[in-house]
Amino acid sequence: MTPVKKGILERLNTGEVVIGDGGFVFALEKRGYVKAGPWTPEASVTHPEAVRQLHREFLRAGSNVMQTFTFYASDDKLENRGNDLRLTGQQINEAACDLAREVASEGDALVAGGVSQTPSYLSCKSEDEVKAVFKKQMDVFVKKNVDFLIAEYFEHVEEAEWAVHVLKMSGKPVATSLCIGPDGDLNGVSPGDCAVRLVKAGAQIVGVNCHFDPMTCVKTVKLMKEGVERAGLKAHYMVQPLAYHTPDCNRQGFIDLPEFPFALEPRVVTRWDVQKYAREAYNAGIRYIGGCCGFEPYHIRAVAEELAPERGFLPAASEKHGMWGSGLDMHTKPWVRARARRDYWEKLKPASGRPLCPSISTPDSWGVTKGHADLMQQKEATSEEQLKQLFKKAEAND
Repeated sequence: MTPVKKGILERLNTGEVVIGDGGFVFALEKRGYVKAGPWTPEASVTHPEAVRQLHREFLRAGSNVMQTFTFYASDDKLENRGNDLRLTGQQINEAACDLAREVASEGDALVAGGVSQTPSYLSCKSEDEVKAVFKKQMDVFVKKNVDFLIAEYFEHVEEAEWAVHVLKMSGKPVATSLCIGPDGDLNGVSPGDCAVRLVKAGAQIVGVNCHFDPMTCVKTVKLMKEGVERAGLKAHYMVQPLAYHTPDCNRQGFIDLPEFPFALEPRVVTRWDVQKYAREAYNAGIRYIGGCCGFEPYHIRAVAEELAPERGFLPAASEKHGMWGSGLDMHTKPWVRARARRDYWEKLKPASGRPLCPSISTPDSWGVTKGHADLMQQKEATSEEQLKQLFKKAEAND
């Protein structure tokens, strides 16, 4: 008889480290399975082998959670952009649940069903209309009996609260993460106040994902934790940042960077950056530690290696790797063998290799959010005339 796995709250209640996975839409876009821009997850239906393999690589790297590839898998988003095959949200969500469950069963991993912010909210639809979008996804997750639910990637805490109200009706544990930095959500609600509102709404796990680099995200979750504790409430904390350095980002995060989304590679964090991040997150009291856009399996392996003393084991993906570059002791070149040590990699300041590369960029600070005409969503592709107007605005902002 297959032993029953410990649930997410059972793990966190005992202080166990839970390692999330990485960024599916960016990883699969690079591999040719996802269209940049819409970022919708039709690949769960059209190329299940690609999604399955990425799940499996994250599991092997040490992930405890197989999050369903359901980012932007709500019907309003699928109708809005990018869904050329006219697949329904139900088809995509069901396929994603099956793939996540299949791989989770290969190890000690849980399945998390995920919902994210909606075009309906940005277009100022009513609370009931937005909640109906979340409920359609939740119904699939309940049918497929996922282990817990995640409401992630919310720029406005109000919409995240609405998501929590719906998801908690499932009776399953609910985690909620905002894509905010230390300045708070796009309406200026502080991280601490955001966290308090989410906990009061019914979320048992709160934190941030995406939009900012690892250390910025840890700083933000610290502020959330302080707010929750000040309010006399209790919660668990999660962090799943970008794998990109973002010192020049404003409140909107990396989507304002001129390099977004096709020229971010010079900003990619190293595995050693990730080990520092994992330790910083752990020391801050965060026990659900993973990654978002840009996080590849080797980044998750770095989290698992850094926290191996706390977990009591190394992931399978470390078998041929060795800690802190120790495998280099078999390299043919002596100067490379001399790098087979922790202090070398901890002290290294990697060069970009780009002589004319600026150290930071000037973000596109358009300053628009929910309710602005520029964010009213439409089903048809952006017209040539609309693009001309956007180009003019972009030039005026330069």
